Amino acid sequence: MDERSLYLLEEAVLETLESKLTTLETKEELHAQVERIARSINPSVTADDIALITTEINSFKPVNEYLFDENVEDIMINNTNNIFLYKTDSGAGKAHEKIMNRKELETFVKKLKMYATTDTANNNIFDVHLPNGSRANIVQSPIGADITIRNYRTHALSIIDLINKGELSYNLAGRLWLYSEGMGTRPANLLIGGLPAAGKTTLMNAMFSFFRPEERIVVIEETYELNTETQENCVRLETSPSLSTRELVQNTLRMRPDRIIIGEVRGEEAKDMMTSMNIGRISMSTIHASTTREVITRLEHTPMNIERDVIPLIDAIVIITQTRDDGVMSRKISQVSEISGIETQVLLSDLYTYNYKTHKGSDIFPSVTYRDLLSRISGIPPNEIVAEEQKRGRILEKLNELGKRDLKSINQFCRDYYDSPEAAARRIGVQ
Repeated sequence: MDERSLYLLEEAVLETLESKLTTLETKEELHAQVERIARSINPSVTADDIALITTEINSFKPVNEYLFDENVEDIMINNTNNIFLYKTDSGAGKAHEKIMNRKELETFVKKLKMYATTDTANNNIFDVHLPNGSRANIVQSPIGADITIRNYRTHALSIIDLINKGELSYNLAGRLWLYSEGMGTRPANLLIGGLPAAGKTTLMNAMFSFFRPEERIVVIEETYELNTETQENCVRLETSPSLSTRELVQNTLRMRPDRIIIGEVRGEEAKDMMTSMNIGRISMSTIHASTTREVITRLEHTPMNIERDVIPLIDAIVIITQTRDDGVMSRKISQVSEISGIETQVLLSDLYTYNYKTHKGSDIFPSVTYRDLLSRISGIPPNEIVAEEQKRGRILEKLNELGKRDLKSINQFCRDYYDSPEAAARRIGVQ
């Protein structure tokens, strides 16, 4: 088959495959689909031609290499103008490659649309899950498509990875462990705030290692980002144009969850999140805000409109921030606050702050409100809770020294620790 005929056949196959590959799991299945469609269009097509078409369809030139680069967080394709990359260590920068013309751009979009999961009524916006787990958002415009690809980390960052990157200290990680697990009695209702791309989801994902294995967890996201592999009894739900976050949050209460995790809370679903907290379901979510006070302001105003007297159901707020130090991009936990009551406004107790001028964090003040709540529910004296939090920080430091840094290794130690705390700690040399 000549080059022109092969190109036209490939385009016809791509048109037919739109939204058809979301359930395929192997390259063999893709090849079978391509062969079936190609032969239905041109029965005389050869096996070699089918192999070439399959290879071409499976390629996302010119960004192939970036889709598998752990340092690239986002790929931004501004139609045929340019391609920008957001890298973990350096921030945004222009790539050398570009899509050369509208025809090439249209073919690239057709390849993405094979994996489309949602679209708007006018067909101008698509959300796509690529085979490697990355997600792509496509917006059509008169001058061409604009595409943003959020890369999926094959190996999600653990809490120890974040410590090694300077995002937080062992002691602060010990506090997050306490919030996440609640001494087996009452985990904290927690919001993680920050501006876009600050690392909110990455931090929340790292905390999955601390969850107890017997928990039933329901995760709600607009597009799948969280890595839930450490949790066996975990349900993952995704929104769509016909199924809102609020509807899914409301439905979780019929699913017997121990913990509800919302990828991001931004609208009326906040009321349902507070309802779930009020009936004893532990909730975690991210929220766009740059300070803990700003989180409260967002909760109280449109479109969330949370009544002030229920906001103390949230136990703690963690803020994460992007910062640049000597030209190097990094992320820092910049503030940790607990909600301690209501007077003329919601009272916040700041337990940790990061100083952008000195590039140092403050001492971590002892938890009071959450600690006392946990003590009252569990019967464990407050001083023992403080000692346990500090011990958990030492445990994470020791696990790092032993090379047990990934999500699964940390989670496995946590499971052993929950079964027999003293024996597990003693095995790694922590008293």
